[in-house]
Amino acid sequence: MSRPGPDVLVADELFRAYRSGDHDVIAVRRASLRVASQELVAVLGRSGSGKTTLLAICGGLDCPNEGRVQVNGWDLATLNEVERRTFLQREVGWVFQTPMLVPMLTAAENVAMAMRIAGEPVAAAERTSLIALEAVGLEERAGRRVDELSRGERQRVALARALAKAPSLVIADEPTAQLDAGTAAEIMSLLRDAARSDVAVLLSTHDEAEAAQADRVLVMEDGVLRDPRA
Repeated sequence: MSRPGPDVLVADELFRAYRSGDHDVIAVRRASLRVASQELVAVLGRSGSGKTTLLAICGGLDCPNEGRVQVNGWDLATLNEVERRTFLQREVGWVFQTPMLVPMLTAAENVAMAMRIAGEPVAAAERTSLIALEAVGLEERAGRRVDELSRGERQRVALARALAKAPSLVIADEPTAQLDAGTAAEIMSLLRDAARSDVAVLLSTHDEAEAAQADRVLVMEDGVLRDPRA
């Protein structure tokens, strides 16, 4: 790998508990991590280990009970509602296990719609959507409705949508879980390419072989995050 750039994501001592019935469920226990630009970091763990909650906190979709998160200089604890919305639109590109696209729109329209929500003018959003789809190898499918695309192609559209706004951080939560091995390898290759293009990438997975393709691997179990090299 190339030498990583400066830290984009800095998370310290994150603690997250939920109330379930008459008791608390601890999802994240004092987790700390860093992800730099030009770096792909994998969080490896089985289902229910706390990976999704950790990623949601790091990306601003959830708030910790305790701890601190900074992304590209944004201190998430200090953001009001408007600032948090701006942060989510500009700084973080999300790729989920399910692509969550609008099925009746084309691939290009789905990507352009995300750009429009982020404030891009129509013409610029349309141009950027085509560039992003070309980057993930879907330029010839840009005009097809996403309900006509394969599952792997839909996930590539979701990745193009995440990358189109040039985020500082891409968070991919089990992005290959529902894909065959060949398609999963393509998605991992695209995420590595994204990291090499000066983006910080944080990935969750339950697959050890997949995690091994990252620049660094952190292991999560019962809410505890650890670095196996330590």
